[in-house]
Amino acid sequence: MKLKVIGSGNAFGSGGRTNTCFFLETAKATLLIDCGASALPALKGQGVPLNDIDGVVLSHLHGDHFGGLPFFLLDARFLSKRDKPLLIAGPPGTRGRLTAAMEAFFPKSSTSKWSFDWRVEEIAVGVKADVLGHTLVTAEVIHQSGAPSTALRLSDGEKTFAYSGDTEWTDALLPIARDADLFICECYAYAGKLSGHMSWEILKDRLGDLGAKRTMITHMNPTMLAKTEDAKAAGVLVAADGLTLEF
Repeated sequence: MKLKVIGSGNAFGSGGRTNTCFFLETAKATLLIDCGASALPALKGQGVPLNDIDGVVLSHLHGDHFGGLPFFLLDARFLSKRDKPLLIAGPPGTRGRLTAAMEAFFPKSSTSKWSFDWRVEEIAVGVKADVLGHTLVTAEVIHQSGAPSTALRLSDGEKTFAYSGDTEWTDALLPIARDADLFICECYAYAGKLSGHMSWEILKDRLGDLGAKRTMITHMNPTMLAKTEDAKAAGVLVAADGLTLEF
């Protein structure tokens, strides 16, 4: 697998980082993992070929994780002239939330005539699913978003990518991260117990329990951005917009 970090920021763009979006090339397909509100300009700024993207996998339905999709879809129709199918896979409620977002931003866009086929597949939490030839398993985590917020584990049969989504510490992360070739974990703040988010103070003591081969932190606020050297000293990778990694 090859990873390109398109956006590693939180909802507020701390540190000038764009909203969450990961570009993942696997043995089966080319995927976006989350597509935050600023994802489209970030993808273009990093020279990602938009029409090569086969699918989008969403962790949860907050704007900084899925809000770029209306713009991505309309660009695909009007500018990129996409002609191949696109799959959007997300937690229960994805179809309704995406339709609502499209209508809020661009009225009547959700019912317009499309030049390509796209569909939404809602993934039942905790049930193994096939997504474009990948095995996908999700787990519900602790983060209020009006629908299930999930961590996800994606395998192409050769490598395994895992991602916490947004969450405070929960043991639901353990089977998601265990033995993953790369586990990306949100680490919003440096210290403290937060509602719906992780801190380095808590995460650092659980790294061994996670059991991932490599761990990367993302979604950091200013307090964590100022202390990333602590994570690096613990052997943890630190996400940055534009970072590339093969695993």
